[in-house]
Amino acid sequence: MSAEEATAATRRPESLRALFLAFTWLALQGFGGVLAVAQRELVEKHRWLTREDFVETLAIAQVLPGPNIVNISLMLGDRFFGLRGAFVAMAGMLLAPSVIVLALAVLYGHLATHPVVVDALRGMGIVAAGLILATGVKLLSSLKKNPIGRWPSLLLAALTVAAMVWLKIPLPWLVLVLGGAGMALAWRKV
Repeated sequence: MSAEEATAATRRPESLRALFLAFTWLALQGFGGVLAVAQRELVEKHRWLTREDFVETLAIAQVLPGPNIVNISLMLGDRFFGLRGAFVAMAGMLLAPSVIVLALAVLYGHLATHPVVVDALRGMGIVAAGLILATGVKLLSSLKKNPIGRWPSLLLAALTVAAMVWLKIPLPWLVLVLGGAGMALAWRKV
């Protein structure tokens, strides 16, 4: 696709208000990650970016500090409307979720000891743990291609679980020691 075709395939937000509303809507759709939603909204729906632009913007966002999607909102706002656009896009990304989280925190403060709320949160915790475990199981097949191999990877995973559950070693130490060991093994093999 030539530069002219890429420019013709994309549009720009009509106003700062449109930018704010688009990022607010994007933020309200994401729970636990919004990159897939962002790609759909920014590339397919609004056509503010081509797929290639989105991948390049995401690549830059990943090396900057902070959440990727907030970095993307800042970069797009700046691209279209300068510094004002950056602040407006970031406000769209953060304002509504912040209000919702604060409202839920106040509500939780009033209902934290209610048995139904306590049980609901316990259930959500179990579901969250199950989702993490299921994701780990799904990723087991990728260990075939891991440079350190399946069995050393499984051993590191088992040591991590044992150190967390039974030895109660703090996470920063686990990341430093076992994560460092995994990195050293991978570096040695590569």
